[in-house]
Amino acid sequence: MSDSPLVDYEALEADLDAASAAYRAADPFPHTVVDNVLTPVVFDKAVAEFPGIEDEFWKGYLHVNETKYSNTEPDTWGPTLHDVAQEFCSQRFVSYLEKLTGIENLMPDWTMDGGGLHQTLRGGHLNIHADFTTHHRHENWARRVNILLYLNHEWLDEWGGELELWDRDMRECRATVTPAGNRMLVFSTAYDTFHGHPDGLNCPSDVARRSMALYYFTQEEHAVRRATNYQARPDESRARKAAIAADRTALDLYDRAKRRLGISDERAQRLMARIDRFRRRHR
Repeated sequence: MSDSPLVDYEALEADLDAASAAYRAADPFPHTVVDNVLTPVVFDKAVAEFPGIEDEFWKGYLHVNETKYSNTEPDTWGPTLHDVAQEFCSQRFVSYLEKLTGIENLMPDWTMDGGGLHQTLRGGHLNIHADFTTHHRHENWARRVNILLYLNHEWLDEWGGELELWDRDMRECRATVTPAGNRMLVFSTAYDTFHGHPDGLNCPSDVARRSMALYYFTQEEHAVRRATNYQARPDESRARKAAIAADRTALDLYDRAKRRLGISDERAQRLMARIDRFRRRHR
């Protein structure tokens, strides 16, 4: 790991008691937004190293409820991105998250189950959802905290892509987060912490909405498994709601198969893409 500072801990840890109180009181669920998380030099290097749109290691998640790409293999990343991810797994950073969230005994996940580098291209989206609740390889690991670090030097408002935070009854969006560069969103995860950016991006075709995601778990004797729970917004059409629900059911079956049979993400996503194409032809 580089000897130069990666994370601006002085800013992160300043007045942490007040930050923790604000985090827990946040609407619609516990969260906070922190800007300038990485030191400036490190952020510039991380952006420069972010894989190109056509990089061979991107894996597509292309179905009704999402159209994005991920890279969950840190060994294929540039050295700065790799070091930043390691720092987010470090004892000091995990201790910061524990103090911020009030959740003890958090465990980082270097396997990047669902995390890693993410990119969404022009027209791409991620429907409103609550995340899967247990690790796919360690089913007694309950997912508790997400961090999302945005890695674009520039992101214009007209490109869309704001992350929407919805109330637990899916009645209204209560907060939004613009994916500005070097901004980190931290939030607690539960079966009803609904979030996403469901409208297609308007960014240029050579630009992607780019981020790094890491997830943190606690070990529980009786962790409750729930697959990613996609939800329709209240004003969406009946046909759209039906498509989202059908895709959610297919995703639950995939989630079970992945856990029990060891089916790879690549095989499962190809299957879901075929289901999506069939549905589009016959709707």
